[in-house]
Amino acid sequence: MYRLNVFDYFSSAHQLKGYQGRCEAVHGHNWKVEAEVEGDKVDDIGLLMDFKQLKSILKEVIDRLDHVFLNDVDEFRDVNPSSELIARHIYRRLRAVLPPGVALSSVTVWESENAKAIYYE
Repeated sequence: MYRLNVFDYFSSAHQLKGYQGRCEAVHGHNWKVEAEVEGDKVDDIGLLMDFKQLKSILKEVIDRLDHVFLNDVDEFRDVNPSSELIARHIYRRLRAVLPPGVALSSVTVWESENAKAIYYE
């Protein structure tokens, strides 16, 4: 098996309704997102997938989350946009647009340098 990882970033605000503490107030993060894909075959030039293509796909997915109030995004209107649910949201969107033969292993979302959530199926 082969695994590739790419990173990108977006900035947004959110509010964790019902949270007992400071995160219940509107606040923002500079989110770091890592996507890991895998597959068992490389193409005729030795690539599972071009890093440039994977980065482009990830960017397209997370651009919808950049510089917005996440609670107003359709997918988060009825649930808190926690790091866990943001990772799941990105995972499901990415999985739907990957080329054949490339599977999504996981999506990791950092809300700070020392706090991250990982989603995989």
